Amino acid sequence: MTPDLWRMGYHLMPPTGWLNDPNGLCQFRGTYHFFHQWSPEWPAPHARRGWGHYSSEDLVHWEHHGMVLDQDTPDDANGAYSGGAIVVPGAAPDGGDLLRLYYTGNVKEPGDHDFVYEGRGANEILVESADGFALGPKETLLRNADYPAWCSCHVRDPKIWEEDGAYRMLLGARTRDDLGMMLVYRSDDGRAWELSGTVRSDEPVGYMWECPDRIVLDGHEYVGCCPQGVAGFAWSDGVDDHSGYFPVAGGGRVAGGDAVVAAADFTRWDHGFEFYAPQSFVDQSGRTILVGWVGMPEASWIGQPEELDWIHCLTVPRELSRGEDGRIAQWPIAELEALRCGPIALGGGEATLPDHRADLVFTGIEGDFEVTLDDALEVRCDASGCGIRFGDNAVACGRTSRRIDLEPTGDLRILVDSSVVEVFANGGRMVFSTRWFPAAGEFSVRTAGACERALAYPMADAMAGPY
Repeated sequence: MTPDLWRMGYHLMPPTGWLNDPNGLCQFRGTYHFFHQWSPEWPAPHARRGWGHYSSEDLVHWEHHGMVLDQDTPDDANGAYSGGAIVVPGAAPDGGDLLRLYYTGNVKEPGDHDFVYEGRGANEILVESADGFALGPKETLLRNADYPAWCSCHVRDPKIWEEDGAYRMLLGARTRDDLGMMLVYRSDDGRAWELSGTVRSDEPVGYMWECPDRIVLDGHEYVGCCPQGVAGFAWSDGVDDHSGYFPVAGGGRVAGGDAVVAAADFTRWDHGFEFYAPQSFVDQSGRTILVGWVGMPEASWIGQPEELDWIHCLTVPRELSRGEDGRIAQWPIAELEALRCGPIALGGGEATLPDHRADLVFTGIEGDFEVTLDDALEVRCDASGCGIRFGDNAVACGRTSRRIDLEPTGDLRILVDSSVVEVFANGGRMVFSTRWFPAAGEFSVRTAGACERALAYPMADAMAGPY
């Protein structure tokens, strides 16, 4: 398979260069806007880092608008880092809604610094837009002096929402004692902010919590984050950086003051090889939708084969729901089904599809069940959980196997898009995301075990032309 055929058909990826965190996710004036971290000149050393921009009317077909937030002021001289969005009703000059984007401007000061405890500026910056495309001037709202003295220089990634008539901001932070936590700020106008509390865990969970998030499902509040420095935890697969969520239990509220979450309640969003920096938003229909980066800050495996001039992608949008036990399930948004062609029945347990772009659906699974893609990637569900494993002949770039033990599953859905795979089991309670790089040839699917229905839907390409 040539590098061009590893480009994706319905996952957002960069036109060229490096893509990472989803930023500023929102639905504004009827249009969906997904911004993302982008280094167009990657792999050039010291490549600039800013925000790229995708827009869509239907969450399926997307248009890319290039670099829209660059590192072009003294307060973001070394990168326009991650952040979020909020829609302010009736605040635009035309009386319509106004979009506010908040992000962290990264500055590395000259000199011999460690850039953790000294030498780094973390500036929270606001940009406004009346149409979602043309952005106004940058306005710096918070600098290092506005954070508690016990914080290191690592404070970033604002999450913004409105509650009880005030704006709220979560910032990921690392203390000078190397503990991960969040700062909570309050504002009446979205510009002047004051510290109102913190979010901490009862036991340490890593040294830094970046990409903070706040989610409310059925009246229950959760905080999400990406803890760094967690390789020693049993759930970490020996990897230092992960992403997940804590329930805010006991009637506490993030906006109500200092919230303490239980370290034992931390739950990973995704158990595959690549998933980090997710961000959620609520669309105009009331759905809570999560999108993550299919990549990792640091890993023992290699991101992808060296011949590609681009790297990484985003997950498909996932709708969130809360189970009776409080765990959050994730499921691909219904709009993706508009790309389905077919279906092809997987009769006899084996089928060949025209290309590596498909939506595979298995329901009524009984006992042990296994799906093998191209004799390279195995997805297996059994009486105690689900997992994925790369075979010896796979172009896996060092990836091996991942697994989660949870109650037995009765369903399985696998999204394949050229060089990315997303697996959803047990109604989305078990999720695995990974890059893979299939060899040239047709796409083969083989199953072993019993299920009531096994269908393969070839997926149409939603990305027209170079992007």
